[in-house]
Amino acid sequence: MAEGVVELDGTSYDDTVKNGVVLVDFWAPWCGPCKQQTPILEKVAAAVGDKAVISKVNVDESPELAAKYGVRSIPTLILLKDGENKQQFVGLQQEAALVSAIEAVQ
Repeated sequence: MAEGVVELDGTSYDDTVKNGVVLVDFWAPWCGPCKQQTPILEKVAAAVGDKAVISKVNVDESPELAAKYGVRSIPTLILLKDGENKQQFVGLQQEAALVSAIEAVQ
């Protein structure tokens, strides 16, 4: 897994997102833009440190989580605070936009 980025699935998801700020990247290994998003997420993780958990959910392995948020295209990134959806991004996102969004929900 990418450095600083946590892989989530159906068993670890709820415990991870229930407290604090969590950015979740819904992705799949066959998705080109998703592969481009990973190094950006590593930079975001380094930039925000312990202010937020940066995570990924493989939609092929955890389709129930994608369905829960109505994810229809990937990559979709969802910013949560204490389990509540604060912001949703669809498509490849840049580091600055993600870091700004995380800092705004602190």
